[in-house]
Amino acid sequence: MKKEKSEEVNLCQNYAIEPVAVLNDTVGTMMSCAYQDQDQSCVIGMIIGTGTNACYMEEMSNVEHIQGDEGEMCINTEWASFGDNGCLQDIQTKFDKDLDGSSNSKGCFIFEKMISGMYLGELTRLLLVDMAEKKLLFGGEVSKALSERDRFQTSYISDIERENTGLQRAQQILTGLGLSSKPEDCEIVRRVCETISSRSAHLCGAALATIVKRIHNNRGLSQITVGVDGSVYRNHPYYRDRLGEMVKMLAPPNCIVRYATTEDASGKGAAVVAAMAKRLGKKKSIELPVSFKA
Repeated sequence: MKKEKSEEVNLCQNYAIEPVAVLNDTVGTMMSCAYQDQDQSCVIGMIIGTGTNACYMEEMSNVEHIQGDEGEMCINTEWASFGDNGCLQDIQTKFDKDLDGSSNSKGCFIFEKMISGMYLGELTRLLLVDMAEKKLLFGGEVSKALSERDRFQTSYISDIERENTGLQRAQQILTGLGLSSKPEDCEIVRRVCETISSRSAHLCGAALATIVKRIHNNRGLSQITVGVDGSVYRNHPYYRDRLGEMVKMLAPPNCIVRYATTEDASGKGAAVVAAMAKRLGKKKSIELPVSFKA
């Protein structure tokens, strides 16, 4: 249940909590990695996990509706909602549309539904059901478990794609879902998982490359570090390589893009921001090592 504002204030009072900054996990990740590297090249934060989002440092001179041209501002892109205006319809599949139509947020978070961990397993399940109904898989059999929404977990994708153990794990997962599968069925399921995860990495890489290009063109940076966190990026065996390949393909050729990760990046970044805000005794401008304006 969502707490009322008065309840939140009382909670802070009860535990002697003094709020000094408000930031999301994407900003926290960027700040954590920027503090860790200390080379001032970490200007992008990205989350690829249950959900997805990105933020980046923009020069104030390029930020409309805000007075002042000095310094930088952290821009929270909220790219999970990219496509909510229909601009991604041309690349949405019937499975994307079916998933969106059965969700509790129909018409919203279109980009996130195509790439994040909350939805990749369900997209895979919808595709497997369609193939089985067309008698391309499992001898045309669709088990009760496979018919149930969200029964195919996103973690299965990582397991099935792993080299050497993937096909054996696919057999175990399919058996657990009440399916009788042949070796060729397991190989097809592996290809389906690879297609779903690769599309996710490529779409995410294309979006990231757009931000990299903007920063490179506006600021002339030849090296950009991206602070990254999230279960999909961390746990999938090939996700980061596929994402990196797409960024390299689309980003400016003379711009080097690095990726930095750290355990509990968002939590550490929040602690860093809170500590510096307290130390400096102000909440509107922090340099650590990049400027951040709340």
